[in-house]
Amino acid sequence: MADHGLRERKKQATRQLISNVATGLFAERGFEEVTVAEIAEAAGVSKMTVFNYFPRKEDLFLDRHADRLRELTEVVRDRPAGTSAVTALRRHQHELLASGHPLSGAIAGGPGFWWVLTSSPALTARWYEQEREIADAFTEVLTAETGDAFRSRMVAGLLTTAITTVFAHAMGRIVAGDDADVVRREQAAVVDQAFDLVERGVGDFPAERRPG
Repeated sequence: MADHGLRERKKQATRQLISNVATGLFAERGFEEVTVAEIAEAAGVSKMTVFNYFPRKEDLFLDRHADRLRELTEVVRDRPAGTSAVTALRRHQHELLASGHPLSGAIAGGPGFWWVLTSSPALTARWYEQEREIADAFTEVLTAETGDAFRSRMVAGLLTTAITTVFAHAMGRIVAGDDADVVRREQAAVVDQAFDLVERGVGDFPAERRPG
């Protein structure tokens, strides 16, 4: 078990190293101008090793998606009985903001991230694809709970839109030059406004799980 834990830590360290090196190169030169071979050389690993950790070049930059997808899915799937998906995700967004998590969008390093993302058609396409993956995951969880695939798809889309719009609002303000601390303080009201709008439309769907 100790050896397994050590191997996993080494793998995580290698993955983080590759991602950090790639992000630095992308920020310096732009996503399209950097090759995977250059990233591998700078990180001191083989090109094959890079692809073992990141099957797609875009995921070297958008490297938080797998963890984000898993966490968001767990927030909805494992929420307390009687708690709606809207309430659970609203709480989660407030927790991200309070902890200064990069996925809150209210962080000082936002402009560099946003420049790399929006200057690359490939990254932008992958960003929207990741949004669809989040919506698909929500749909799967809600459909399993309710048996109502149509409503689940509609609600999943609204929840995903709330999450991504909240993030983009904070990031957009910081990119425009607003002070990150001010944005962070004011972002809590933005989170509530977004989820209030969703809640008015979907109510407490679904608050209770179907037995199964």
